[in-house]
Amino acid sequence: MKLEQQLDNLPNSPGVYLMQNKSGQVIYVGKAKSLRKRVRSYFQKSRNHSLKTKALVKRISDLDYILTDSEVEALILEATMIKKYNPKFNIRLKDDKTYPYIKITTNEDYPRVFMTRIVKKDGAKYFGPYTNVNAVRKTLKLLRDLFPLRNCKKKLTEQKKEERACLNYHIEKCLGPCIEEIPSNEYQNMVKEVQLFLEGKQQDLIKELEGQMQEVAEKRDFEIAAELRDQITAIKKITKKQKMVSPNFEDQDVIATAHEDDLACVQIMVVRNGRLVGEEDFIMEGTSIEAIDETLTAFLKQYYMNTNYIPKEILLEIEIEDKEIIEDWLNEKRGSRVHLKTPQRGAKKELVNMAQRNAKYNLKDYLIKSDYQSRKPLKGVSQLQTYLDLDKPPIRVEGFDISNIQGTDPVASLVVFENGRPKKSDYRRFKIKTVEGPNDFAMMEEVVQRRYSRLVNEGQQMPDLILIDGGKGQLNFALKILDNLGVADQPIFGLAKREEEVFVKDRQNPIILPRDSEALYLIQRIRDEAHRFAVNYHRKLRSRRVTHSMLDDIPGIGEKRRKSLLKYFGSLDKIRKASIEELGEVHGISQKMATTIYNYLKEHTRP
Repeated sequence: MKLEQQLDNLPNSPGVYLMQNKSGQVIYVGKAKSLRKRVRSYFQKSRNHSLKTKALVKRISDLDYILTDSEVEALILEATMIKKYNPKFNIRLKDDKTYPYIKITTNEDYPRVFMTRIVKKDGAKYFGPYTNVNAVRKTLKLLRDLFPLRNCKKKLTEQKKEERACLNYHIEKCLGPCIEEIPSNEYQNMVKEVQLFLEGKQQDLIKELEGQMQEVAEKRDFEIAAELRDQITAIKKITKKQKMVSPNFEDQDVIATAHEDDLACVQIMVVRNGRLVGEEDFIMEGTSIEAIDETLTAFLKQYYMNTNYIPKEILLEIEIEDKEIIEDWLNEKRGSRVHLKTPQRGAKKELVNMAQRNAKYNLKDYLIKSDYQSRKPLKGVSQLQTYLDLDKPPIRVEGFDISNIQGTDPVASLVVFENGRPKKSDYRRFKIKTVEGPNDFAMMEEVVQRRYSRLVNEGQQMPDLILIDGGKGQLNFALKILDNLGVADQPIFGLAKREEEVFVKDRQNPIILPRDSEALYLIQRIRDEAHRFAVNYHRKLRSRRVTHSMLDDIPGIGEKRRKSLLKYFGSLDKIRKASIEELGEVHGISQKMATTIYNYLKEHTRP
């Protein structure tokens, strides 16, 4: 259907629209109270569109939309779609998938607390995101000292206990729920205390602990009372370092921005019980100084989508267009009223001003660091040209590595770096086809032959530099292949691991690069990346071979059932851990077959 027809057929209902380019790639996701009015407005020439919107409209080739029952549903779906497609024209958190969270596994009988970068809908509670990984680690260390919850990965339940505790119990880093040293209700109370701490409610936590201390003291259990006293003292020390910013002891998030070109820094200051308990800064892409409203709106949706605790009051530097709909959404998440406010004077205005000053400073700091980081790889490229006496800068470098662990499933990897940075779209993997047994020299010869005979035959350009993992032996085998292909003048070097020596054609002694040079750092990164890529591929092939071999040996399991099992569980290890009931849930697996699979795997799995 043509774009004009799609516009005519749009419904006058709330929903989310997805704009696509000629390649079918989603380049923009938006929400609307009326899909018809909102989407058609993009194509009205009378509208005074921004340059960004004009550039978007030029690239729209196709449309798709999803109807929702309300604007709030549309807002939630929009945030989910932006996270899924990462559209070029949307304002989005830069690298938001890498931000760490603190996870409490409240979906377990005996929850654990740890750092994660993956947020799932699994019934657990997530706190964050945080931008400072070191701060997260320090927080976790503090929590484990104050609240010794378990951190093992055992699947503990109230019915299933261990015979003996691990080392953490004996060094007083765990209270031993696995051996019933702590009642379930006491353990759960401690989990609630951890949640209060992470929500910034230290004053509430202190009151609760003081109540517990008074209770156990009355029972003359002075040892536990002393432990609670020490916990309270430690938490009070933390709160003393926190600045009092609100005399009304309010819970607030204070949010402000700073802009530079198409980047923005969003500063969030976390105020709990009137105290400034923390702050984070986030870099957002695709922004503009003319559209602070859009930046704040995008941040609110993406940040609070995965945030566990939402305060009653959020202070913003300007009032946003979608204020009411975002308030409705946050009300649902919090379970009570949330107010988005734009203070004009007084203490709250001072808080917003403080957030703005921090945003400007952090954006400036980010730009300086980004500029430095972008120059470092290019400096390495320039130094390589000098140290290796190359005719031109090695803009494109191709690195090889062989993975041949225990003589099985030998593979090779090719990684590509352009301008000193990895270009993962050009990475390649090779299964070794012609070499039997552990012979790295012959394997390198095969891979170089396969890679560059293809480039030569297709008339493609050779890289500026080839880097192989190994010394003179590997280098000589690769040189022989290049000579046969008629590209003997191709720059190629071998990098030996032991002394980081660079071996060169027609040179007796290796080149030793300066230990603190960017050139050495660059070739080490290329070598290590090639090694990582090769080892991962090797492990994948070996795991696949072992998995297929074991499942194929089970009576009654053919290719279809094997594929169904692997698709449902994801790995052989998870199939091994599954119960008969869980195995029976797989399509094509009867209860009888599930029993056969369960018994076979139990019998053939090492204890």
